[in-house]
Amino acid sequence: MSIALLYERSESDENGIKFTAQQLGIDLTYIPFRKIALSISKNGFSAKTKGKDYTSIINGTAVVLNRAQSKNRRLQASYIMEMLGKKTLNTSQSEFICYSKLRTLLHLFKEGIPIPKTVFVPCDSTDTLKNGKEIHNEKDIADLFEQEIPLEEGIVIKADAGTHGKMIMLSKTREELEASIKETKSSIINPIGVVAQELVQKWFYDLRIIVSKEKGKHPVCYHTAMARAGFKDFRTNTFLGNLVFHAKLPLSIQELAVKCGKTLGKGSEAWIFALDAMVDVKDNKNADDVYLKGELDKAAQAFGPVQKVKADEMRLTDFEAWTVKLEKAFNGYKNIESYENIKNIIEENVEKNKSALVFHESNSCPEFWENTRLATGLNVAIPLLNGAQSLIDH
Repeated sequence: MSIALLYERSESDENGIKFTAQQLGIDLTYIPFRKIALSISKNGFSAKTKGKDYTSIINGTAVVLNRAQSKNRRLQASYIMEMLGKKTLNTSQSEFICYSKLRTLLHLFKEGIPIPKTVFVPCDSTDTLKNGKEIHNEKDIADLFEQEIPLEEGIVIKADAGTHGKMIMLSKTREELEASIKETKSSIINPIGVVAQELVQKWFYDLRIIVSKEKGKHPVCYHTAMARAGFKDFRTNTFLGNLVFHAKLPLSIQELAVKCGKTLGKGSEAWIFALDAMVDVKDNKNADDVYLKGELDKAAQAFGPVQKVKADEMRLTDFEAWTVKLEKAFNGYKNIESYENIKNIIEENVEKNKSALVFHESNSCPEFWENTRLATGLNVAIPLLNGAQSLIDH
């Protein structure tokens, strides 16, 4: 019985998993999960594309690495594979929790893990009656949010299932708040209601922390986080142009991250999560903003060659050579003085404010090859493959 990599498109992360599996001597099979017909009937199950039958491959699979990029397809994929008797990494239960920011926070809240103050109003911003008349609820929803979170400190509206910073809006006036609520129409990334959070004063960075578990072993938190940093936007997402650095984590934060992993992976024998955390720095800073912006500008110039390699179509034709080229460019970026200066500021600030850290999201299918691996030194494909292997070995 083999390990199968299930995916929609073969991007850098999926190619990285294939490449790492070869290096580790793990034989992977592949299951596309996009243009494929999955058939169930009294005669059994089949899975076919227009040109290939994958039924025997799925039948011969013991563990599925679920790397479907779409949250909805990934959720369906894990459930289908489990119903066919396969083990999945991560399980459909974990996928269901991580699919929703609110569900993730409810599980963390129940275990006493620090989270930002979060308010959920199940009512949609606009109701449409049978006769086509619209009822606007923005003012009532805004009133409910202001009851719980002081508007002058900032209210963040979030799409419950959004990614890459989509539909995350900051409001500091009543007009902005009502406009943001109006924007949250029911959609695939925000199925129902409106979610709001207090604005965490995280200064200029947040953290991406990796936790994992193999069957038969204790869960672990990787000792170094990826810090996403910049003043471009209150959202420090790298898709919005912010830079990446590495930051060693205090033991207390590692232990708290493991507790998060146990909470989200409860009932699962092996799992891996990327946890997003913010430090509520407020005024407890250890560097001047003007100096920091200057250092970030220098770092951004050095990051230019990395971005150029990332966009190189060579990644599609010669992945191994492209990876070497990317690593060389990234090492050039990490070796500049500004990178070291910013990294030191982040690490000192995390240590100084470690008791003010809050977890706000979890990703069950984290991107890793181009940023996390190069910044932190952790190739996420290794714990991913080892977790899958452990489900077979045991």
